[in-house]
Amino acid sequence: MRGIRVGQGSVQRDGTREGVPHARELGWDDSLYDGDGDGDREGNGGGSGGSGGGSGGGEDTAAGAGDPTRPEGAGDGAGGTDAAPESGEGGDGRQSRARRRRWRILRWAAAVLSLLILVTAGAGYLYYRHLNGNIRSGERANGTDGLTKPAANAVGQTPLNILLIGSDSRNKAENVALGGSRDSIGNPPLADVQMLVHVSADRKNASVVSIPRDTRVDIPECKDAKTGKIYPKTNTIINETLARGGPGCTLSTWENLTGVYIDHWMTIDFSGVVKMADAIGGVEVCVKDNIWDRPLPGVPGGSGLKLTAGPHQIKGKQALQWLRTRHAFVSDLGRAKAQHMYMNAMIRELQSQNVFTDTVRLTTLAEAATKSLEVSEEIGTVKQLYDLSMQLKSVPSNRITMTTMPWLTDPRNANHLVPREADAAKLWTMLRQDVAFDRNGGEADTGETAEKPAETLSKDPAADPADTGVIVRNGTGGAQSPVPGRAGDIAKLLNGKGFTLAKSDSEPSRQEKTTVSFPSADLEGDALAVAKALGIPAGSVKISTDVSGVTVVVGADWRSGSAYPKEARPEAGGIPDTADAINGSEKNACMDVYKPYRF
Repeated sequence: MRGIRVGQGSVQRDGTREGVPHARELGWDDSLYDGDGDGDREGNGGGSGGSGGGSGGGEDTAAGAGDPTRPEGAGDGAGGTDAAPESGEGGDGRQSRARRRRWRILRWAAAVLSLLILVTAGAGYLYYRHLNGNIRSGERANGTDGLTKPAANAVGQTPLNILLIGSDSRNKAENVALGGSRDSIGNPPLADVQMLVHVSADRKNASVVSIPRDTRVDIPECKDAKTGKIYPKTNTIINETLARGGPGCTLSTWENLTGVYIDHWMTIDFSGVVKMADAIGGVEVCVKDNIWDRPLPGVPGGSGLKLTAGPHQIKGKQALQWLRTRHAFVSDLGRAKAQHMYMNAMIRELQSQNVFTDTVRLTTLAEAATKSLEVSEEIGTVKQLYDLSMQLKSVPSNRITMTTMPWLTDPRNANHLVPREADAAKLWTMLRQDVAFDRNGGEADTGETAEKPAETLSKDPAADPADTGVIVRNGTGGAQSPVPGRAGDIAKLLNGKGFTLAKSDSEPSRQEKTTVSFPSADLEGDALAVAKALGIPAGSVKISTDVSGVTVVVGADWRSGSAYPKEARPEAGGIPDTADAINGSEKNACMDVYKPYRF
């Protein structure tokens, strides 16, 4: 009679015990896990005996007599009695079966673990795809003018510049519910918050500059990447750039104003701010008096922010109210300062949370960030955003400096501003030359940013100078009258350096800084070669559809002489007082409250 197989501890009367098929069906090799192999199985377990348990010591015999806990008469033998095992062989059988049981357990544990790993990996991949699917992205720059990316320093490092844009769009129901006029639903969004974050090439310090939204600037011609609509160049307030082709136009405008190459942009709207603030879990801010930013007679609007004097942890809608408060902080300039305080506190909070080593916190932030941000296309994946964040996380808060562009009241409109030229130019120079806004704990940074020769920055090889056409224009006018014949002087200088086709152009082109422009990528190498011949830095070389060939505009910064005046390297920490700087480590900073909005 054949024995009945019961689970994995089953026994079998006829001949040797058959191998358990379950693991084999999963692709496992049973022979690797059977103790001493088939010989052990046959010699100690089954033997050659029949149903009664002969000289081989059958499984049924060993299963009964050697187990002191087994009830009398509980054997599986033919006669219902348990035969005593022969000396030595019954013990070996029990050991063999124990080994096999252990191997089976290990096999099944490994199989289950493998399945868990596959399921987890699959879920991780699906979640990664989910996060990527959340991200919205767009063209980095869509203005007709653009700058050439600067060369790396002597050790291969380059600064990182990111433009942060806050949109006032009310084109989503949740944005309308969070504030603003319903009359603006469907209107193109405005860029009410604009901050340039500059991270040094060595990633040891960061400098931030805000431009108030009502600052009047030159906006280049921009093409909307989504609709194809072309917006002509104009001179108006900077917050309109977002409505003139999207974030790419805002970036092009900043490059045009500052001469700083900007790597990426990020845009966030009202609901995005709320999501991010909730994901962070609260940020500490402070006001010196009770504040309630509400409509007053003759002054409509208001963010609704209402706080008592002192420090407060804010998140969600209240964080958005803080960032939008303008009247109670006197003006857009006060709002910019409040935003800087919030940003500094947020960075300190994130650093204290060890976000990058806390999986739950990182997942929460990743979900919120990918749903909240729109980014330029070259950082439009989770991996690219993560890599970017890893570059930013190492900057200590005491090496972060927040500033506002120095300004003057616009002589054309008292409600608008214009850059305070000399002071603003100093900030832009420090950014271009990667000079820290702080003094590195009291010691000025005296390091130099090495620049490679201009022509090596382009993949496009420069043509022979004698075959390179160059137009030279006089842009020395501005605050002073233009220098007569200046374009002709520089054209002759180029002729003497082998650019025999260079000639002057009588078209006036007033501008502060000297530039070399080119219309398409195939002329980039030629433009850089011209810049090198004149000693003009590569950062002043730009692509522009306003020119038909390589064009030099001699600016007000080069009114005389044959050698281009090199910019003196600014001293670290030498930012002007008009920049209203705040250091990232200032934990006790509190905002002043305009008296009519106190309660």
